[in-house]
Amino acid sequence: MRGRAGGLVVGAVVVCAAAFAGSAVAGGAPASKSSTTFNIVRSTGAVASGCVTAAKATATIVSSGPVETMTIAAQGLPRHATFDVFVIQAPNAPFGMSTYVGAFTTGNQGKATASFVGRFSIATFTVAPGVTDAPAVDASDATSNPQSMPVHQLHLGIWFDSPDESVAAGCQNVFTPFNGTHSAGPQVLSTRNFAPTNGPLGRIHP
Repeated sequence: MRGRAGGLVVGAVVVCAAAFAGSAVAGGAPASKSSTTFNIVRSTGAVASGCVTAAKATATIVSSGPVETMTIAAQGLPRHATFDVFVIQAPNAPFGMSTYVGAFTTGNQGKATASFVGRFSIATFTVAPGVTDAPAVDASDATSNPQSMPVHQLHLGIWFDSPDESVAAGCQNVFTPFNGTHSAGPQVLSTRNFAPTNGPLGRIHP
C-alpha cells in the first residue's frame, strides 16, 4: 500500500521554520552552510534481521534560504517497492518526533532517486505551545496533541511502505505508522551513522 503522498518524486513542506542560534562565528552570527551530502545506512532493524544487505543511500541537501531541496539516491533495495521518508528526532526506535516527507518507488534494479522540497536544516523542528483538537483523518489518529517545547528533527529514516514488502525482502513482519495511512512496515534505512542528537540536517545553516 502506498502512502497518500506516495510516488516516484514527492515534494512536501514538512515543518515550520524559525531562526535558530546554531554554531556561532565571530560577532555571534550563525555559521552559514548551504549544502551537504551524507550517507544513509541500513537501519538497526534491517541489520538485526540480516536483510537487504546491499541497501544504502546518499542524500544531498541544497539550501535556497527559506527552504531546502533534498535529493535521495537509493540502491540495493527490492525492485518495484515503495518506501516512505521521514525527518525524525532520533535515528533508532522510539524515533521521537517524526514528520512525513514523501515516498519513492524503486525500479527494475532496486534503485530510485527522489527529490523533496521542505525545511531540511538546523531549523527543522516541531513545537506545540498548547494542547488543542487535532483532525482525525485516520482511525488511528490522535484527536489532540501533546504540549511540547521546540523539538528539532535532524535525522532521516526510510520505511518499507507495507509489511508485505518487508517480508518479501526477508525483513520483519511488523506494522508501523510511518506512511500516509499509518500502515507501513519497518524502518529499512536511517542516519544512525550520526550521533543521536547530532543528525546531518544540522549541517545546514541557512
